Amino acid sequence: MGRKKTAYEELIGKRVFQSYAEEAGYISDLILKGKITPIRASGTNGKKPAMYRRYWVITEDEDYSELMEEIKYRLSPEISIDYYRKHPEVYARERDLVKKLDDYLRNKAGILSVRISENERSYAIWGMEKFLSGNPVVRNGYKISAADILKHCGVSIEKLNIYRTNEPFAYYSINKTTPQNILVLENLDPFYGMRAHLMAGNSSILGVPVSTLIYGGGKRVLSYFENFDLFAEDHIKSEDNVFYYFGDLDYEGIGIYEGLAERMRGIIEIRPFAEAYIELLKDIREEELPLSKEKQNRNAGDDFFSRFDTGYADIMKHLLDKGRYIPQEKLNILSY
Repeated sequence: MGRKKTAYEELIGKRVFQSYAEEAGYISDLILKGKITPIRASGTNGKKPAMYRRYWVITEDEDYSELMEEIKYRLSPEISIDYYRKHPEVYARERDLVKKLDDYLRNKAGILSVRISENERSYAIWGMEKFLSGNPVVRNGYKISAADILKHCGVSIEKLNIYRTNEPFAYYSINKTTPQNILVLENLDPFYGMRAHLMAGNSSILGVPVSTLIYGGGKRVLSYFENFDLFAEDHIKSEDNVFYYFGDLDYEGIGIYEGLAERMRGIIEIRPFAEAYIELLKDIREEELPLSKEKQNRNAGDDFFSRFDTGYADIMKHLLDKGRYIPQEKLNILSY
């Protein structure tokens, strides 16, 4: 038996309490049971009821011999035991969750060759569909997440062979031939307008042949394309296709394009739909353009502007620097 100094916050740890009063009651109970004693020189936390900032913790040597035997000899070889050998007290808290993962890796490893959704795999392993996606559980007052379990077990998320489900993107194709030009649109109005244009028998937009339109939905386009290789139809994900992006001419719209281009790097190349952006610049009066939203990220644009002739790039930069922007809705079906 011995003692060690510890802070109030360390005593609370990951325990979950409904209120500060309940939290303070937990500490007071430890004091009454003789498990901790306050260090009065540490001062109080200024709350009501006031609690001391630091404590002496009375330590008892717990017997983890049986658990150590289990850790060393009874877990799947797929689970690393290094962390739990050093921290058997953590294994004691997490044991039921580790054992479920152990059982799955030991007896159902063949199923891992089939890719399923995050929630489906979570339920198959732990019987909790949202555990993997971030919903923790509480064990003996400690909050435990799936990320904790995987980290402590040395099991990568890739090992679980999962995909995260997102809203599928909305698209319209006039044909399924490849290669084809595909246009991703930031906003819904241009998507409807251009779709109507193609449905009317046209096969090009602003002089560029286009076979498929995809509605990006602003920043949601990043999540739409997260599982592009898994869910897109073959005619859309053909490596010979050419992808274009068209959004608002402002820093936010440009940032969305650059974020998507970066995310899809090595999978598909996406370039700005230059013809549409140039069309936006026609017949404009700077003083009549709407003001940009405040606090937009002005670091965006290097890749975007490099795709245009210097003259057009300078005009766009000038407008943005003046706090103006051009919504893509400036164009309509009469423009295409």
